[in-house]
Amino acid sequence: MDRPRLFLAGFVAALLVLSAAFVLPFLDFFLLAVLLAYVFRPLQRRLTRYVGARVAAAGIVVVAAITIVVPTVLFVRTAFREGQRLLEGLRTGEFTFDAVEASILELTGLEVDVQTALQSAVNGLGVDAVGDVIRVLGAVFHVLLGVGLTLFLLYYFLKDGHRFVRWLEWRLPLRRPVSEELLVELENITRAVLAGHVLVAIVQGLIAGVGLWALGVPNAAFWTVVMILLAVLPIIGSFMVWGPAAGWLFVVGRPVAAGALVVYGTVVVGISDDYLRPIIVDHYARVNPAVILIGVLGGIYVIGFMGIFFGPIIIGSLRAAIDLYDLEVRNSGL
Repeated sequence: MDRPRLFLAGFVAALLVLSAAFVLPFLDFFLLAVLLAYVFRPLQRRLTRYVGARVAAAGIVVVAAITIVVPTVLFVRTAFREGQRLLEGLRTGEFTFDAVEASILELTGLEVDVQTALQSAVNGLGVDAVGDVIRVLGAVFHVLLGVGLTLFLLYYFLKDGHRFVRWLEWRLPLRRPVSEELLVELENITRAVLAGHVLVAIVQGLIAGVGLWALGVPNAAFWTVVMILLAVLPIIGSFMVWGPAAGWLFVVGRPVAAGALVVYGTVVVGISDDYLRPIIVDHYARVNPAVILIGVLGGIYVIGFMGIFFGPIIIGSLRAAIDLYDLEVRNSGL
C-alpha cells in the first residue's frame, strides 16, 4: 500500500474511533432512532408520494413523539406513584407479612421479622437525599436530551435513509448482487427479531394481564403495561411481574389465588412464549430461538437496553455473512 492510501486509511480509522466515542454516550438513543426509522420506513415511502420526503418525515416524527414519548411519560409517572405508594405502605405497616413469617417459622423453626427488616431497609433509602436528587436530576436531563436527539435523528434517517443505503451498496467491497443479497438477509433477520419480540411481548403481556385482573391483583392495567415491556426478554420477562404478584397474593392470605396464578403463568403465559415466538420468527427468517436468547442477554450486557433488539440481529446476521462469504469464495474459484 502506497503512502497516500496508508495515510487515508489511518485518517479514516482515527475519524471512525472519534465518531464512535462521540456516539457512545447516547448509543441507546441512536439505536432507538435507527430502530424507529426501520419501523416507520414503509409509511415514509407511502407518504412521500403525496406530500414529499420532508413533510412525511416531519409528520412521522410528530406522531412518534405523541405515541411514544407521551405514553412513556405517563407510564413513568404512574410507576413513580406506585413505587411511592409501596414505600409508604412499607413504612406505615400497611402491608403485613404474617403469612410469610408463619411459613418460615413452620419450615425452619426460626422466627423472622420480615416487616421490621423491610421497614429498616426502606427508611435507610433517604440517607443521602441531596445526592439522590442530584443523580435523579442528572438522569432526567440525560433522558430528555436523548429523546430530543432520537427525534432529531429519526427525521433525517427517514428523509435521507434511502440515500445512505444506496451509498452503502456502492461502497461495500462486494459485487452488486452479493451486497444486495446481504442487505436483503439483514432486513429479513431484523423483521423476524422485531416481530418475534414486539408482537409476542404484546400478546404475552395481555395474556398475563388477564390473569392478574381475574385474580384481583391491584392496578392490573398498569402491571400489564409493565409485563408487555418486560416480555421482550424471552422466558423470564413477564414472570418478573406475575411471579411477585403470586407471592403478594400468598402474603395477603389468598393461597388458592396465588397457586392459580402460578399455574396460569407457567402454563398459559409460558406456552405463548415457547410456541408463538418461534412460529413468528420462523415465518420471517429461520433464526433459531437460541440465537434470540443469546443475542438478547448478550446484547443487554454489551450495549444496554437496545441490545434486546440489536443483539439477536447481530448474531443472526453472522450466519448470513458466512453463507455469502462461502458463496463468494466458491464463485471466485478459491
